[in-house]
This record gives sequence, structure tokens and C-alpha cells, in this order.
Amino acid sequence: MRVMKWSMIALAVSAGTSQFAMASDQGDSKGFVEDSTFGINTRMLYFSRDNRNNPTGKSYSREPGLGFNGLYQSGYTQGTIGVGVDVIGLLGVKLDSGKNRNGTGLFPEGSDGRSQDDYSKGGAAIKFRISNTVLKIGDQYTTAPVFASDDSRLLPELPQGISLTSTEIKDLKLEAGHFTSSVAQNQTYKDSIIDFPETSRGLTQANFVGGTYAWTPEFTTSLYYSKVEDYWRKIYANVNWTHALSDDQSVAVDFNIYDTKSSGEGKQRAFNDDVTKLDNRAFSLQGAYTFQAHTFTLAAQKVTGDGDYGYGIDGGGTVFLANSVNRSDFNAEDETSFKARYDLNMATFGVPGLSFVAAYTTGSGANTKTTNNGKEWERDLEAKYVIQSGPAKDLSLRVRQATYRSSVGVYYGSSSIDELRLIAQYPLNIL
Repeated sequence: MRVMKWSMIALAVSAGTSQFAMASDQGDSKGFVEDSTFGINTRMLYFSRDNRNNPTGKSYSREPGLGFNGLYQSGYTQGTIGVGVDVIGLLGVKLDSGKNRNGTGLFPEGSDGRSQDDYSKGGAAIKFRISNTVLKIGDQYTTAPVFASDDSRLLPELPQGISLTSTEIKDLKLEAGHFTSSVAQNQTYKDSIIDFPETSRGLTQANFVGGTYAWTPEFTTSLYYSKVEDYWRKIYANVNWTHALSDDQSVAVDFNIYDTKSSGEGKQRAFNDDVTKLDNRAFSLQGAYTFQAHTFTLAAQKVTGDGDYGYGIDGGGTVFLANSVNRSDFNAEDETSFKARYDLNMATFGVPGLSFVAAYTTGSGANTKTTNNGKEWERDLEAKYVIQSGPAKDLSLRVRQATYRSSVGVYYGSSSIDELRLIAQYPLNIL
């Protein structure tokens, strides 16, 4: 599921850049050291999941952990071709657990079935810049809609490969990538990422190309193509429009579509029979109206064709669909889903940094292993506060609660669950 809203990845790679200014002009380079940045994002996460109708499995999983994400980004050497490096260091520490409480996906598990006390991973990438084009080779986070690193647990996924990003043309961002492995969120070795559901292990290679164009400051479109060896080829498109009606009113419309078709061995098959190759379209349409502190959102989503919308081996964040929420993605074969969401920004009422979210999503018509009219629903609640000033400035405190129900396990056989996440996150900029 796509939970990048509180992502360490987003914090680490943003550094004040905009969507179409990922590479600054090489002519403005001050030097390898002079333009360097270094930061550590610290996340403390308590994860609790109660399984409500899971007689053959765990009744609950509950673990707290502490994660550290260090990122050093050098500047570029001066000259026509600038050279630099990025270095990533990740450390996860278990604060409490037990053999009967593990299974949260926060930590690697040993041969005795217990979560490990700590784990670490890291890597580096060398980067080259000509004008507004950057070539990066090595370990790096990815955010493309057809190959996106997941960051929904303690530490993020970490892919290895080559990426090319260019903003040479005004308002146009182009990117391409070739990746051959990835380290899963709760693992420390390459090729540990798996598809979903868990039927195969290890990424052979994934290639993608695409871009986003801002026709106006309010209107953008995106188009991407990807191919994952022995899994599928995907085509993704997005249309996004925002418009300010007045100083305190605005509207937004967002449309996403994935066209997925199995290729090669087609290792991930339709969930309902584990035999049928994927050949489907998953699309969503979402509209939002904002008035002062209030944002009201309605969304509709549909999957057509053979199989569910598949992802995971190409990154656990590769699901840019409106109804991909805390637990479920509402991505089953033939499923139709709807969502209503309300956001409240308390800055309007004199409490900047405080916000609340409530959402309800319901799906029906899912073709699963046991029924051709599977139903599921999910309720998501969230409260967040970001400290605005003082020594703890930018420290965020968040509570997320999800209630998921499906008597037939529409979401890959998932039991009905009640889930709670308590998140404290602090970005420390050292350089």
C-alpha cells in the first residue's frame, strides 16, 4: 500500500527541491564539499495489529522500534561534467518484542522465529551531472510511479541500479532507470524484496522510462513505461488539475491508470487461481474541495481484466491509486471501490502543525479464491502534530488507526484487523 505521506525517503531526498527542479544547473555548482548536505531522520514506530478472524495464524502482532536514516549528499565538482556521491546508512533497533508478538514486518526474524535485536544496511551511489541532467549509479531511493521504494515500516526499501533524471526542458521532467536488486524494508541483503503475495524472491531486472509535464502551474500529466523481467510490463498515466477558486477555496482532480500485462514467465499470477497471467487495467479518479481548514475528497477506483493489480517486486510503493490506503489497496480482480475522506488543518484555528484525517473506503465485486463478489471495507483515522519552533522544531507526532473488515479475505486472504501505529519522527539537518 502506498504510505509515503510520512516517508523518510521523501524527507531525505526533498531538500527543498520541486518536482521539476531535481537537478540544478551544473553551471551554478559551488563544489563537491561546498554544496554537501547531511541529515539523519529518526523514526520511532509502535506497530500493533489485532487479527479478528484468523484461527490458523497469530491473533496479534505488536512491536516498537527505532529507525535511523542517514543521508549524505555531496555537491558536484565544478566543470562541464560534475561528479558527486550519495551515501546512505540505515539502522533499526528493536525496543521490545516476543516470539508471540513478532510478525509486524519491522525487523528480520532469526531461525528461532524471533525478531532480531537490531539490523543495519546502507550503500552509496556515484553521480554525474551535465547541465540539468543527472546520472546516478548505485544504491538510491526511487519515487517513479512504476518503480517506487516503500517506506511503510521502520526503514525503507533500498534499490540498486542506474537512474537518469533530466529537467533540461522547462516544465518537463524526464527519468529512466535500470535496477537489478533491492533490499527489503526489514532485511539487510540484496534480492530480499519479494513479490506480493509471497510466491517468489529476488528482482532480476526492472527498466522504466517516463516523465511529467506541467502544461500550466495548475495542470500536469505523466506517462511511464516499465518492464520487470519475468513479471510484467506496465504503462502508467496520470492527469492532475488543481485550481484556486479564491484565497481560501480550491478544487483538485487526480486521475491514475495502470495497464499491466504479464511477460516472460509471468511469475506473479492472478490471486484468485494462481494460474491466470495478469492482463488488467486499474484506474482511479479522485476529486477534492478545500474550504479554509476543511478538505473533502471523494474517489472511485476500478480493476478490469484478468487478475489483480500486481506490484511489490517493483517496489512496495508502486501503487499510485486513490484507494490504496493503510491496509488494503482495493486492487482485486473486477473490484469496484469508493472512498470518502475528510481532512482538517487546525492552522486556520490558530494551531499550526496540527491536522486530522478520517477516511472510509468500501469495495465490492472482487473475484477471489472463494467468491466472485468479495466485499471489504476500511476505516482510517489519523492525528498529526508537527512542532513549529524551538529546539524540537519539525518533530512530528502521529497516530494512525485502521479498521479493516472482509469475511472472505479479499486483500490477499487478509483477516479482518484492527491496526494502530504510533509514529514520532525527527529530521536533523547537520550540514
